[in-house]
Amino acid sequence: MKKCISAFACLLASGFAVHAATRPNIVLVMADDLGFADLGCYGSEIDTPHLDSLAQGGLRFSQFYNTAKCHSSRVSLLTGLYCHQAGNSSLSKGVTIAQVLREAGYFTTMSGKWHLEGQPTDWGFDRYFGHLSGCCNFFKGDNSFRLNGEKFTVPDEGFYTTDAMTDYALRFMDEARTSTKPFFLYVAYNAPHYPLHAPKEEVMKYRGRYSAGWDELRKQRYQRQLAMDLFEKPWPLSPRPDNVRAWDQLPEDVKDWEDFRMAAFAGMVDRMDRNIGRLVAHLKKEGVFGNTLFLFCSDNGACPFERTRGRGYMPWDPRSYWTYDTGWAHAGNTPFRWYKQNQHEGGISSPMIVHWPAGLKTKAGEVTHQPGHLIDVMATLLAVGKAAYPETFDGRKITPLQGKSLLPILNGETREGHDWLYFQFSNNRAIRRGQWKLASARGGPWELYDMATDRSELNNLAETRPELAGELKALWHHAAENVDGLPANHRKPVGDKAGAWREENRKTKRRKGKAGK
Repeated sequence: MKKCISAFACLLASGFAVHAATRPNIVLVMADDLGFADLGCYGSEIDTPHLDSLAQGGLRFSQFYNTAKCHSSRVSLLTGLYCHQAGNSSLSKGVTIAQVLREAGYFTTMSGKWHLEGQPTDWGFDRYFGHLSGCCNFFKGDNSFRLNGEKFTVPDEGFYTTDAMTDYALRFMDEARTSTKPFFLYVAYNAPHYPLHAPKEEVMKYRGRYSAGWDELRKQRYQRQLAMDLFEKPWPLSPRPDNVRAWDQLPEDVKDWEDFRMAAFAGMVDRMDRNIGRLVAHLKKEGVFGNTLFLFCSDNGACPFERTRGRGYMPWDPRSYWTYDTGWAHAGNTPFRWYKQNQHEGGISSPMIVHWPAGLKTKAGEVTHQPGHLIDVMATLLAVGKAAYPETFDGRKITPLQGKSLLPILNGETREGHDWLYFQFSNNRAIRRGQWKLASARGGPWELYDMATDRSELNNLAETRPELAGELKALWHHAAENVDGLPANHRKPVGDKAGAWREENRKTKRRKGKAGK
């Protein structure tokens, strides 16, 4: 046979009784460039009542990891594998959640950003709306928009991607309901990825809220995190990086500009939360909210890239192209260090909210400190969907699943976690084994941290624990070469000059007061 025996048939053959009525619907939402501390339920001042409500009635993870980059996180989320292990953006060595769940009898739909090769309808999704690109103009879109495999022309007026993605997600849920099948809906919002585009009412709601600056904002977010017992231990607040100026040293016109662009970012998050509220309301209206497994995460930490142009246009004008940079990104990742692309905690720590009234056995509003990773989502969804991971698919041999189900955690149990978790993007790398983590930023020296006492990564133990650092270094190279299949040019030895690598992305320039001019 060209295709392997379907996961559904495998289940029947092994004696499982699969009943659509008892299997949950699944809604998986991924935000884009959302920092660890950018939701109310993770310490933010941004109004996110709908996600906060899901957290209050569900479960939050304090140690959930992504890959620190947009495309690689999507690879890991969809395949349950590390990025190169799955064939990178081609997905050629993996199979997607949608492909396996569809074989098991699910109606599979997606709305949002793809950012991989091909398009979702090539990879197991019965329905798709969104853009294939990594980012786009939120009001005008781009030429990569597709609807069910066909080119979609973005309307000239009245369009906003976050709203449109939700519109089609609702439409697809209705189509799934008429099919009588349980459904899998994957919503990959492009928000709050730059450009910082949001409707005027959302932006102006926050205008002036950030006039106290990033130093004060981080302190306030940290205190809220401590008050909600978000951390197993009160990790210290990491200091402001050397390349970020103290807020009180900025000229008044620069402070005003910084307040404005952070208000635009907050408006994007606010609007995304409102749209998630639309999804929840629809599920409740249809009477299926109780048996819907709802998961929310982010693809990487806050983004430090200064790429602003068109500063003279307002962020609700499609001609604008605002970003924010390191100062606000550092606040977005409170209390951690580093950012998107880096494999320190600021780059790889994601909010993760799980809500499932019919299946979640933890106390409402509980926080779990057990580590999890995007590679674990596939195994989790196949477990609840009673689907089997295949050895082959469409004539291709599939890499064995790397992720492990999160179901024990959802059941209120202690999960037998991974022996280690591996991280890599470009010349940023890390490995975590138990409480110990070894990390290198932008090719700089290896740094060793004790995650049990120092998750903010402030006390580098590499020199005092050289044998342990050596073990973890060897483990990273083993995982990179023999598990992930990382090309040799990405496995070169790191630099050995301590102090040569400052707390910054060297491609990011702090152009205070000059951006867009």
